[in-house]
Amino acid sequence: MTSSRFDLRGKVAVVTGGNGGIGLGMARGLADAGADIAVVGRNEAKSKAAVEDLSQRGVKAIAVATDVTDKAAIEAMIARVVKDLGRIDILVNNAGMSIRKPPHELELDEWNKVIDTNLTSAFLCSKLAYPHLKASGNGKVINIGSMMSIFGASFATAYAASKGGIVQYTRACANAWAPDNIQVNAILPGWIDTDLTRGARQQVSGLHERVLARTPAGRWGDIDDFAGIAVFLASPASNFVTGTAIPVDGGFSVMA
Repeated sequence: MTSSRFDLRGKVAVVTGGNGGIGLGMARGLADAGADIAVVGRNEAKSKAAVEDLSQRGVKAIAVATDVTDKAAIEAMIARVVKDLGRIDILVNNAGMSIRKPPHELELDEWNKVIDTNLTSAFLCSKLAYPHLKASGNGKVINIGSMMSIFGASFATAYAASKGGIVQYTRACANAWAPDNIQVNAILPGWIDTDLTRGARQQVSGLHERVLARTPAGRWGDIDDFAGIAVFLASPASNFVTGTAIPVDGGFSVMA
């Protein structure tokens, strides 16, 4: 039986980008702890498969096709979640993308696309979900940063800027919403085996070997490595934890 400290039964979680990669790993963890899940993403086929996966875990799961850079679309998504699932207690701002170019080659429209998807979407989703998180009485927001919230990389110009911004946005929200008993934290994934990083390995020569050499755990992360941290940050176990940015990286960030 799930410990009451980690019991999410009766809770509803919205996971943007929850139809694959780290988002799906977190959604699985939340579902295993009893939360109903709204999978938010643009790829309807992937979202349908994710809902089938999550539903087999004994919870209610729905897919909501949403462009998270569009305020009106987010408003409609939140209304749909509340209508179908009854409430919103947990928001996971996970949707993200990258365009790998050095700063002098990055075009303004490319910069805007990455910033809007990775950072502005977290602002919009959090702002519009806020009344429901406050009404929950113990709302939780989990923002997904990156190792690029800490380090710079020549090929991650806009991505690093967006993920650095996520950490500062997390801290601002944690301060603003503490009186409402809403905890806001960030997770900083290291090098995780996903579609996004498989693309990076194809584009950046020697990346795979450098990651393995620097990571004390000696491997790339798996999406299921994020199930536990998601449950912790979404549950009563983390009620006195807010404004933090927690690396989940196999030790990558502590290596000299």
